Amino acid sequence: MGNKIAASFRDPSGVVYSHNGKLLRQINKVYQQDYDLLLSSGLYDRLSKKKLLVSHEESQEPPLLPELAYKIIQPEKIDFISYPYEWSFSQLKDAALLTLNIEKEALNSGLSLKDASAYNIQFHHGAPILIDTLSFCQYQEGQPWVAYKQFCQHFLAPLALMSKTDLQLSKLLIHYIDGIPLALCSKLLPGSTRLSFGLTSHIHLHAQAENRYAATGDDAGRNLSEKKPQVSKIGLLGILDSLEKTVRSLNIQAAGKEWANYYSNTNYTDDSFKSKKQIVKEWSQALKPKKVMDLGANTGVFSREAAWSPDCLVISSDIDPEAVEANYLQIKVDAQKNVLPLVIDLTNPSPAIGWDNQERESFYQRGQCDLVLALALIHHLAIANNVPLLDIAHTFSELGTYLLLEFVPKEDSQVKRLLRSRDDIFSDYSLEGILNAFSAFYQLEKQTPVPGSARTMLLFKRK
Repeated sequence: MGNKIAASFRDPSGVVYSHNGKLLRQINKVYQQDYDLLLSSGLYDRLSKKKLLVSHEESQEPPLLPELAYKIIQPEKIDFISYPYEWSFSQLKDAALLTLNIEKEALNSGLSLKDASAYNIQFHHGAPILIDTLSFCQYQEGQPWVAYKQFCQHFLAPLALMSKTDLQLSKLLIHYIDGIPLALCSKLLPGSTRLSFGLTSHIHLHAQAENRYAATGDDAGRNLSEKKPQVSKIGLLGILDSLEKTVRSLNIQAAGKEWANYYSNTNYTDDSFKSKKQIVKEWSQALKPKKVMDLGANTGVFSREAAWSPDCLVISSDIDPEAVEANYLQIKVDAQKNVLPLVIDLTNPSPAIGWDNQERESFYQRGQCDLVLALALIHHLAIANNVPLLDIAHTFSELGTYLLLEFVPKEDSQVKRLLRSRDDIFSDYSLEGILNAFSAFYQLEKQTPVPGSARTMLLFKRK
């Protein structure tokens, strides 16, 4: 019949499931009126043509729950699902602005977003897009925006914390799957943010109101707009404008972290750097992968070399949020559609979270690809984090068919720097040790030195 997608249980309007290798969405009868209005109003056509809403085709595939079904649709495929706690600051900001833009468009068509979950946004062809076709409901005059609180928790709170406190605080979204509580956000923000009308209105006062309702026994989880007088459409548009102005006012400044400036600090000569880029480009072109995972990608220089074709998607991940931010901004400048930057700590990657630990998959569960890039990475894992070479090889082999690995020897200045503050207990960390450990999972296909350096490029194929 079909397999229900684990994350698809919260919305009674429909269900997402797989059948015969296709990702399908059942629209339930309870959502019939809103779905028909979405199409008849022209809103779906306008949003999908602008690439703001994922397109779909109506399907004749069998429903998952026939007694509830109205229609079946097959959405356009999203090549890689990512989550808001994996995005850079500007990715989350662009996703927030997209959500507000769609809500404004919807209001002009007699509809409104009934939820504003960051999980409803994905990055597709280099830009954010709404993937939840069932997020729309008919707008009633005087009705407040029911998704207001959710927007503040999913978007505004983490953006404010990243901008005003610390970039790393977006990771709070892993622990708060329904968005960062506004009371917590208010406590973590510096006092100076109370001078901001937008942050005071949408976070600080919002949090105070929640606390008052909680103290009086009211339902603190209820949208605060339910406690307020009716809001005209003009008033609602004013609230959306205020949210947009507040989001746009939030920015970050680079702190000049060491690894964000890696390529300017490298011990490569210009010729060596060019040679390495050429090797990555040529080997990628020869393999013709459809999906590449660049682990420890920094600002994505080599991700772009591996993106050999417009149809090849490169997941470009790094632990440094500033490097990922720079990567994403460069992608926007270049209008590059096939590189997806993500903030990922390989020593502690995104876990499976949510209901039954299945609602949101782990990074590795989503990470299957044709080619893995691990360039100037293995010394960080093996030496800086004490991960055994055999364990590294096993993990890489689970992620993809081919592995392009750059070995950085102990005589390299980058490794010497790591060893300055620790005893050298890594007797097996050598080219021979790498080849031996990785032979348990791979066969060696190619090996070549990087000209002008002591480094070696290795191409493995999984056994």
